[in-house]
Amino acid sequence: MKPINRFWNLLKLYKADLKQIYIYAILSGIVNLSLPIGIQAIINFIQMGEISTSWILLVIFVLIGIGATGMFQVLQLRRVENIQQDLFARSAIEFTYRLPKISAIDTEKQPMTDLSNRFFDTLTIQKGLPKILIDFSLSAFQIIFGLILLAVYSPYFILYGIALVFILLIIGRIIGPIGLKTSLEESKYKYKIAFWLDEVARLNLSFKTFRKNGIHLKKTDQLTSSYLTARLKHFKILLRQFHYFIAFKIIVAAGLLVIGGVLVFNQQMSIGQFVAAEIIIIIIINSVEKLLFAIDTIYDVLTALEKIGIVTDLPLDSEDGKAKPKADQGLQVEVRNLEYKFPDSFNTLFHGLNFLVKPGEKLLIKGKTGAGKSTLAQLIAGIYQVQDGQILINNIPVENWDRDEFYKYVSISLPNNQLFEGTLRENIFLGNVMSDEQIEEILKQVYLDEFVNSQSEGIDSLVTGVGKKISRSLVQKIKIARIVAASPKLVILEDPLHFIDSPQKELIIKNLTSNKDWTLIVISNEPRWEEFCNQTIKL
Repeated sequence: MKPINRFWNLLKLYKADLKQIYIYAILSGIVNLSLPIGIQAIINFIQMGEISTSWILLVIFVLIGIGATGMFQVLQLRRVENIQQDLFARSAIEFTYRLPKISAIDTEKQPMTDLSNRFFDTLTIQKGLPKILIDFSLSAFQIIFGLILLAVYSPYFILYGIALVFILLIIGRIIGPIGLKTSLEESKYKYKIAFWLDEVARLNLSFKTFRKNGIHLKKTDQLTSSYLTARLKHFKILLRQFHYFIAFKIIVAAGLLVIGGVLVFNQQMSIGQFVAAEIIIIIIINSVEKLLFAIDTIYDVLTALEKIGIVTDLPLDSEDGKAKPKADQGLQVEVRNLEYKFPDSFNTLFHGLNFLVKPGEKLLIKGKTGAGKSTLAQLIAGIYQVQDGQILINNIPVENWDRDEFYKYVSISLPNNQLFEGTLRENIFLGNVMSDEQIEEILKQVYLDEFVNSQSEGIDSLVTGVGKKISRSLVQKIKIARIVAASPKLVILEDPLHFIDSPQKELIIKNLTSNKDWTLIVISNEPRWEEFCNQTIKL
């Protein structure tokens, strides 16, 4: 979809507000004309050499017009503020809704942090809308109404006005697409720099200890250089537009002054009308300047919409499944003739893989690195889409399950499933309300009770987003507690106890495998699991 089409689609969401904004803009443009018309009449009275009641009324009329114009702008600002607030809230919800649902294959092509950074373009749109909806629209209407009023003074101004509008359209048509293209290129490097800074922050210890080669600075320098080159290219387009508009302003001023002067000399226009025409000319020139400075904002808004559109255009997980079976016990998992390979790989991970895990059974999957253990777990959990063969959950193909219903029964914990910024309660229970007795029981099962009791705020103690300030073993315990609290019917775990001490590790394994209410699939090369699992598969 083209950026301009995204912009029109955005405006469609706010038809009622836009209608009022443009009504105020039209009224403001009309009332603004009271200034030159009123001054024209005032000059005519002054030429008569006497102060009259009519003169005083005209002065009051002009002042009221100036005040009314200001009030219309205030009303426009109120409407635009409503749009800005709604846009921010809508964008925040849209991103939060979409990011977890984006197809897993697409998230591997484009990092999630890069996608989430695009939310900040919402702020660019917020800042740009007042200029576009108020300044741009008001300037356009003032130019149109000014030319109409000049046309009343003489038919020559009609032809002149048509010519000016035609020149403006030609300038916009020629330069506009080029300016948008260079703006998008500039934005591309801006996001590359932002993502690289995210990487430097994420891997700050690596860059701290290996900083002698300065790879982080070299890469930043390369990206910044590319950004500045793109920015300079875009600025040259803006400069070209500025030059065109300066020439346009000179043509407007010269043409209107010459036509007005000739009409006065030929006594086809009075001095009062000429002064009024000059004021209209100044209003038109100022309006052209506002249009000029709004163009860069238009580029920014269109570019921001395109960048946000990359997120909204990404395909979401399939929602075609309709099956909503009830599960009172562990789910049965059956894999039939499974084959899978990644789109950018020539190697097939599985060749006719078959196995069956009955309800309540415990399966251990082990194998060398790269054997496809994590991929198999994500296929069973419905994160990746099955290509060849079948994965049946309770005899229903995984893709036929209703997604929301499916994840009521299935919980998966992978090494990259980290904690988020919030309390221990939020990280473990994810919004589920539990009684104090239930909380205590869950914490005891994973040996978190001592840690929680040692915190000043207890279960409501704050945890940082990446799990800093607490050990990796505690992070793993919190993630296991999250699984236990969800009471799923199918649990899929990958290396869940890698950092936990041996005595507690064995006790937690016993607790997890003794639960008869769920089916358990564990991916690990830890030999202790084999003692407690019903079957083992080596990939």
